[in-house]
Amino acid sequence: METEFNLSRPSFMSNLRALYAIALKDWKKYWRYPLNAVSTIFQPLIWLAPVFFMGQAFSVNGQAQGFAAYSGTTDFMSFILLGTILTNFINAVFWGMGYALKEDMDDGVLESNWLTPIPRLLILAGHSLTNLLITAITSTIMIIVAALLFGFQVNGDVLAAFVPIIPMMLGLYGFGFAFASLVLVMRDANTLVDMSSFLLQIFTGSSFPVGSLPKWLLPVSLAIPLTYGLDAVRGILLNTPTLFPLGLEIALLVAFMVLMLWLGAWAFNKLERQVRKWGTLGQH
Repeated sequence: METEFNLSRPSFMSNLRALYAIALKDWKKYWRYPLNAVSTIFQPLIWLAPVFFMGQAFSVNGQAQGFAAYSGTTDFMSFILLGTILTNFINAVFWGMGYALKEDMDDGVLESNWLTPIPRLLILAGHSLTNLLITAITSTIMIIVAALLFGFQVNGDVLAAFVPIIPMMLGLYGFGFAFASLVLVMRDANTLVDMSSFLLQIFTGSSFPVGSLPKWLLPVSLAIPLTYGLDAVRGILLNTPTLFPLGLEIALLVAFMVLMLWLGAWAFNKLERQVRKWGTLGQH
């Protein structure tokens, strides 16, 4: 029989201190292997280099007219780099929550962490903060290097681009909560992260305009709210035509944010209670 303990609710400041402690621990752990950051910066550029030269081969006088017919811009490298950077942030939430949870299982500390008097969703959010900060730092350096190598540039308002980015990222936290609950049940993060990130890259158009997808796959792409996040950011920064009016896409992202935060928290709390009843919380 499950026993419930009546613990006093932690204060807002104690929650912030716990959030800071979790993020600081992950930060120190990451920088014990600083070559990770070098890999994070240059590995995407290495993969994108063949794309750059192939795009140049199919360009006429430096203009990728065929690409422009689908995307609305001949600057294919800026289009792809923006998608790559935003996808990095999406993966940061998945890895920050799902994989960190699996690491706690493997280290044998998940159950003891679960006994601390702080909300478990707060523990998941804390794990993602370091990933997001590191992603922001490495992506900034990657943009600078890409500007020198590939001529990356944006023409729109950078601050305005945060209007769609903020609800998209907050909605991803709800997605991350639900994703973490699946990790608890299946006790595997690598396969789930790899599959989900791969499918999202395909269907959200991170590396190509979704208009180039076959007609029978396009509805799948349009059913994923992240598609509108990438599309809106590109529309603001690169002045490309958006799938729907920009205001509608932002409204969809806000609705996605509210729905996923609620749905993700509900799914995690429900499955986490079920895992504790099964007695498999600490298994891996």
